[in-house]
Amino acid sequence: MFMEAIAVQLLMALAGSAAGAAGQQAWQSLRVLVLRRSEGDQEGEGAGGEDIGGLGELTALAEEPGDEERAHALAAALAARAGRDPGFAQRLQAWRQEAEAERGVRTGAGDVRNEFSGTAHGPVVMGRDFHGPINFG
Repeated sequence: MFMEAIAVQLLMALAGSAAGAAGQQAWQSLRVLVLRRSEGDQEGEGAGGEDIGGLGELTALAEEPGDEERAHALAAALAARAGRDPGFAQRLQAWRQEAEAERGVRTGAGDVRNEFSGTAHGPVVMGRDFHGPINFG
């Protein structure tokens, strides 16, 4: 089952205090999701006793919410676990949709590469997923 990776920026925002109360709630619900055992798992571990994915990375990002490498590691661990566990994949997708809706962002595919050359005679705005007005006054 293919699942689009969780956006690193979303994970970093939720792990940090910048996300506010709704973001903190979303972060806690992700923690609960990661801690939840899949059917057939024993004590939150896979059959060979290995970590089923995400808890170590989640904890590491919580300790350093501005660390992009830790956010990438968490996104990769969540995607790997979702690939192994269809039930987790469904719950993670539902979590993601709720977290993105609360943050008012669109994440995932559609990355933008902005380039500017030449001379500007006024403001230049480049980005992706703007929400709300942009004022230059």
